[in-house]
Amino acid sequence: QVQLVESGGGSVQAGGSLRLSCAVSGYTYLPYCMAWFRQAPGKEREEVATIFTGRGSTYYTDSVKARFTISQDKAKKTLNLQMNSLKPEDSAMYYCAAETRPSMARGGTCGENPNYWGQGTQVTVSS
Repeated sequence: QVQLVESGGGSVQAGGSLRLSCAVSGYTYLPYCMAWFRQAPGKEREEVATIFTGRGSTYYTDSVKARFTISQDKAKKTLNLQMNSLKPEDSAMYYCAAETRPSMARGGTCGENPNYWGQGTQVTVSS
């Protein structure tokens, strides 16, 4: 059973930075595909950054390109998200997700519903 535990959320002013981390346990290696999702009140959940851990390829939704960087630490079995130049519209609950089934991945995403999720960490950006 894969367990994901996020940390690093908080409150920051616009233009600031935050770094989210996701610790992975219960799995020998990092899962096939890992991603950061976010959901703001009244909005749909969106996959903001994705990494295919085997080949290291990464994908970003357009609104965070050049500002967010997803990375992995295989030795520590952690997933990170460096968020720079934060905007108020980045405010949301951020979730770490993992997909262990390669057949579920679609294009540059882990698929619509990865099979493991963290509990979420809140990011609030004030103007």
